[in-house]
Order: sequence, then C-alpha cells, then structure tokens
Amino acid sequence: MTASSTRRTTAARTRLAAVGSLAVAGALLLTACGDQTDSGGSSSESSSGANTAPLFSKLPADIQKKGVIEVGTNAEYAPMESVSNGKIVGVDPDIAAALGKQLGVEFKFTSGAFDGLITAVNTGRYDVAMSSITDNKQRQEGLDDSGKKLGEGVDFVDYFTAGTAIYVKKGNPKGIQSIDDLCGQTVAVQRGTTYEEALQAQSKTCTDGGKKALKIESFENDTEAQTRVKSGGAVAGVNDYPVALDMTRKADGGNTFELVGEQYDAGPFGIVVDKKNTQLRDALKEAVDAIIKDGSYQKALEKWGAESGAIKASAINGGK
Repeated sequence: MTASSTRRTTAARTRLAAVGSLAVAGALLLTACGDQTDSGGSSSESSSGANTAPLFSKLPADIQKKGVIEVGTNAEYAPMESVSNGKIVGVDPDIAAALGKQLGVEFKFTSGAFDGLITAVNTGRYDVAMSSITDNKQRQEGLDDSGKKLGEGVDFVDYFTAGTAIYVKKGNPKGIQSIDDLCGQTVAVQRGTTYEEALQAQSKTCTDGGKKALKIESFENDTEAQTRVKSGGAVAGVNDYPVALDMTRKADGGNTFELVGEQYDAGPFGIVVDKKNTQLRDALKEAVDAIIKDGSYQKALEKWGAESGAIKASAINGGK
C-alpha cells in the first residue's frame, strides 16, 4: 500500500492475522487521527536517571531525548493489530513492547488509513509504521504497479512472515478450492494491499487462459471486505493467513467464514523506516534479534496464536 499495503505489493498484507479481533459486523472504524495507546516498554532508568536499557545508546539522539517512537498502524487487522476496550492490541503492539524494553523507549501506536502509512513515515508524521506491512522491492524503491517511480521508498526491518489465504462464506457455497477457481467471480479485498495486486495478476492469468476475469471489489478497510463476503456479494476474500485464520475462528463464533486451500506466496512483514534514518533502522534490527534470543518474541506470538509467522533472525529489506 503505498504504505498500507498483508497488512499491507506482491502477494500477502499483506497485514497476520488477537483476542481483540474486530467482528465483521459493527466493527470500529478508525479515522486517520485514530486511537492511541502506550504499547511499548517504558524507559529503563537507574536511580541516577541514566537509561540502562541494553540498546538505548544505539538510538538516534532525538528518539533518546523524547523517549518515544511514534508508530503508525491500521488497527483493523486482528490478531496483528486491533482495538479492544479503547486500546490498540495485538501481535505488533506486543512485539513493540518487547522491543521497547531492549531500547528503553515507549512505542506509541496511532491508527490511520493503511494506504497512507508509508507516506506518513516519509513525511515525518511517524517515526515508523508497524502494521503487517509486506516487505517487497516495490515499496523499498518507491515504485507503483507499473514500475514508475513515485517516491524515495522506505527501508524495512523484517520481524514476521505470512502468506496469503482465501476465505469464503461458511459452507463454501461456490465450491472454491484455490485461487484458480476465482476466475469470473467477485472477490473482496482491502485497497492498497499486496493481495489486491495478487488478485489483479490472477485476473490476467484467467483471461490469458481463456477464462473470465476476476471482478475485484476493493474497500477502504478489511472489515468492509469481510462484510461483502458475509452478505454473499463476493464469493471470497483474500487476506494474510494469520488474520484470515483468526477471523474464521472468531467471527460469529466461527459460524461465518472458512478458509480454503493452503496459504501461498509467503513473505516478510517489516517495520517501515525512512531510508534516511539508518541509525533507527539498525537499532530496531538489533532489538528484533535480541527479543528473538531472549524469548519475549516467541511469547508475544504464542499469546495471539501467531507462531506460524515466527522468524529466526531479522533482516533489512529481505523482501523480494
């Protein structure tokens, strides 16, 4: 997504799927200003006032001074990030909290539109974006779907991996078994995500093979896409595997959706950092590796049932 985009240009948001999963009906829609919550670790200071967190000295001076890393997210993507009791919760906030303990600063999450997150980092509104954003070359280089240069691009600090999943209405009335079965069908998706682009590529595959193109309906948020599938207006939706799995388990007590087939096109999610802010980027990578080593990373994933996305080591711009 310019920035959003499983979740959020090749397949997968794309944004993984939190106890705070948003119900398909009656979901809380967040504005660009969004809700905020203090989700990171607080500064670790000795009695003398010095910050004793292991990696505090690695941070840029301005971050050290303010003691906060401002994080842009789109909190409509349980279990990765969603709103529960007025707070942003999920896999990403819990990983950020563990990172905060290593870095000695607070990660403060603000929710806004997914497809504006990368731009918001480049303009300095947020220090980073953390919202199940797929790391790929297109975003790294600031390119649009045709390869045209749109901006300077961003760097990614990879912390998770996920593939794309197809979900359908419970009972699978159209008998969808794979992405090839979507030819000639209406499919719902969140706008600006990598899986929207995956559907566009699949539509061309359909027509090249003599079949009807997909009808892709793109929505501002994932909740609207789910509602479209629930109502029968779309035969299927696509999402990050962990998000889709969480949704099928929890929406209406597990009676609304089901997954079909296996996840495909797995790729890394990354924390988005401005390319000029290499010191922050490198500190974040070191912090991700530290929480993998100390076990707090695995604990965060297990809390939300997202262990399938665990990585063994972080990488910078590891996406293809």
